[in-house]
Amino acid sequence: MNRHVNAIAGRLSLRHPQRHSLEILDRLTEIVPPKKGADIAASLAAIKSEFPTVTDFEREFPSLCFALATGVGKTRLMGAFISYLHLAHGINHFFVLAPNLTIYNKLITDFTPNTPKYVFTGIAEFATEPPTIITGDNYESGVAARLTSLPGFGQEVHINIFNISKINSEVRGGKAPRIKRLSEYIGQSYFEYLAGLDDLVLLMDESHRYRASAGVRAINELKPVLGLELTATPFVESPKGPVPFKNVIYDYSLAKAMADGFVKEPAVVTQKNFNPSQFNAAQLEQIKLEDGVRLHENTKVELETYARQTGQRVVKPFMLIIARDITHAGHLMQQFQSLFEGRYKNRVIQVDSSKTGAEEDEMVQHLLAVESPDEPTEIVIHVNMLKEGWDVTNLYTIVPLRAANARTLIEQSIGRGLRLPYGKRTGVSTVDRLNIVAHDRFQEIIDEANKPDSMIRLTQVILDPATDLQKMRTVVAQSKIEEQLHGASLTGPAGGPPQATPIFSGEVERGIAQAVYKVIQKYENLPSSNDLLKPEIQAQIVEEVKQSVTPSQQALPGMAAVPSIAEVVAKTAQLVVRQSIDIPRILVVPRGETTTGFHAFTLDCSNIHYQPVERDLLIQHLRTHEQETLTYGGRMQPEQRLEDYLVRGLVDFDDISYDEHSDLLYDLAGQLVRHLRSYLSEEDARNVLIYHQKQLAAFVHAQMQEHHWEKATGYDVVVSKGFTDLKPSAYTARNGEPVQDFRQTVEDRSRISQMLFGGFQRGLYSVQKFDSDTERRLAIILDRDSQKWFRPSSGQFQISYKQGVSQHDYQPDFVAETSDCIYMLEPKAKNEMTSPDVLAKKEAAVTWCTRATTHALSNGGKPWKYVLLPHDMVDQNMTLSGLASQFAVS
Repeated sequence: MNRHVNAIAGRLSLRHPQRHSLEILDRLTEIVPPKKGADIAASLAAIKSEFPTVTDFEREFPSLCFALATGVGKTRLMGAFISYLHLAHGINHFFVLAPNLTIYNKLITDFTPNTPKYVFTGIAEFATEPPTIITGDNYESGVAARLTSLPGFGQEVHINIFNISKINSEVRGGKAPRIKRLSEYIGQSYFEYLAGLDDLVLLMDESHRYRASAGVRAINELKPVLGLELTATPFVESPKGPVPFKNVIYDYSLAKAMADGFVKEPAVVTQKNFNPSQFNAAQLEQIKLEDGVRLHENTKVELETYARQTGQRVVKPFMLIIARDITHAGHLMQQFQSLFEGRYKNRVIQVDSSKTGAEEDEMVQHLLAVESPDEPTEIVIHVNMLKEGWDVTNLYTIVPLRAANARTLIEQSIGRGLRLPYGKRTGVSTVDRLNIVAHDRFQEIIDEANKPDSMIRLTQVILDPATDLQKMRTVVAQSKIEEQLHGASLTGPAGGPPQATPIFSGEVERGIAQAVYKVIQKYENLPSSNDLLKPEIQAQIVEEVKQSVTPSQQALPGMAAVPSIAEVVAKTAQLVVRQSIDIPRILVVPRGETTTGFHAFTLDCSNIHYQPVERDLLIQHLRTHEQETLTYGGRMQPEQRLEDYLVRGLVDFDDISYDEHSDLLYDLAGQLVRHLRSYLSEEDARNVLIYHQKQLAAFVHAQMQEHHWEKATGYDVVVSKGFTDLKPSAYTARNGEPVQDFRQTVEDRSRISQMLFGGFQRGLYSVQKFDSDTERRLAIILDRDSQKWFRPSSGQFQISYKQGVSQHDYQPDFVAETSDCIYMLEPKAKNEMTSPDVLAKKEAAVTWCTRATTHALSNGGKPWKYVLLPHDMVDQNMTLSGLASQFAVS
């Protein structure tokens, strides 16, 4: 694999479809090097032989389409493409086409340094000399041509960004676009200047929007050395239906993005047992709007609850209403002035072409800031203006009111709402779900989603017999202690050579040694494994082993030499000390009486705006077919006080005791009820408390966790075991694939996590797996500089850390022992070093190391140190002591 691909993928933190696209470009430039005047027919034949989906460039130059689903990251991929072509092939001139003004402005921002989504962050070559950005607004100054002609400026990267819709308007009636007009600054048109370049690459963003337009036909005359198209919909609409692109070289569909967890799960929503024929159009619209708002309010609370439980930032969701036309949008705006007692009066914006001047500017400002917690907008009413380029992550509820067939409704509705606010799935359904409220179209949408060619379910699996059909095997990697005691390989294929040299050659001795090891495991309560070498301890072990070995293991008198159990015990104990690292089992036990509780506090109810509900809402996931129901609990036994509904829900939590916390529970419930009564009648508040009891109780409980306290007379650190046996690890591997030498460079680094590695001199396991090449390189350093090392398997350490209100287990990546210290090592991507999850793990690990050090030093052992390593510092020229001196955490 080209080293530039690995470097760029790592620096830009590319997702696997982005990285695969970059790998394809790398291979593409090998097959057809980007150069002016290439033989088009020969180039097409060469590419088609390896990428059969490409049947035609559909241009007069090599042009390929990368079809990546919405939300995967096409703009970042453009930055990766430009970085690669410049670094690997010395290409300096790029022409980027945007389909409209929104995307045009967005691209200019994203290609400008020091902006939030700068596409070249991490590319060192662009840090000191960022690319020059030439736009459709400043190209006539001739800055690009002048810089190119100056001595020493020939290698500067120029990125031209143009809006094709503006060019389309200029060429109406057969006119030449402005870019073709003579420029007095450069003595020729800018178009002629670009066409004369021998390294111009054309990148087309959302190319399906303008593929056959007159503007693109004019741009094609630039004859670039390479064209790269990016779109989520690789087809052009025609009267006869969609016409697929013929130059798609990589297709990463929405179905794959959903399955891989890169986008939200779309779900269609209706009411349970709902019959739309019972209502006229106006009534149906009213019901959908009201249910949409109720769903929006539920989502808002669930998002805040999740954020408080996990310590994440709070996401403010918004709702999108798709109106039929401008008149309808205006009518909806009027409705929201009074709907739900006018609560949304200043929280709704209308987005359409009816706005001009200052009103348009204000509308755009609200729209662009809709993700900000400080922006009041919660509902956006639009008429076909929100298309590609409006990238938001907090759209959760869509109410389509415009007539359209189910396929169009699905595609246009979900396209803007699929991006995830936290960049990845959370595992919480509400946080990961996009709701489409479609009472009258529910079954139609379900049927459309279930069609074989649906964008929701369209996943193709093409098996390669040479790779995909190979048999897999499970490999159980035991410690070298186990291997040397059994005298045969437990990790390699059946019948294969042992991975570690056995310490006993005879079958009888090996049987006794295995019995000895089982007895030794009962002695883990000793302060350290070195205590196994004490004569009095070994004498006790000998007596226990004599009781456990069978007569056959002791052999018959006169038939063979009887093994000395004492000698087997001594050799086995030495093996355990030599081939293990002492990992104590540490417990923190409260001393004396322990009490827990919650401090009184003021409940934050600012995001609670639930509305009363009359019917159950049915939610069906389009991809997985799972159903959820928001149920009105009308059959619940009525309570005398409104507060009782919430208290009933709160006492179901394991950490809440009614007897001990009743005063606080009623105080918090009273605060919430007062908030509900501030905008609802008593009966409507009762409805909300019944309908949303579970969500409201979870909402309050999440805030209670921030005020939890625990008191004890003191805490004792108890070491229940001075050392623990090394646990086995289970891996999957291809049948017949040999164990790789860990010192050899892996060309295809994307396969590292699938490979087994061996060849360790000081590793405590003969076989290990690594998640990245960084871990492989760190293993090389440890095998050279430490006395012994290993990668802990699940359950080896008893370390827990808290994130939000949840407890998680932590296993470090590596443990290594030197002559004077034991290191717990964790390599991390540089951009993850300060993430909340990593910092929480670090705090827990440092606390554990401190306690382990206290125990070890009081028993003649070595101190423990935690080392958090940035991945870009793990190179083979580094030493373990050097890394520890820089990155050990005290």
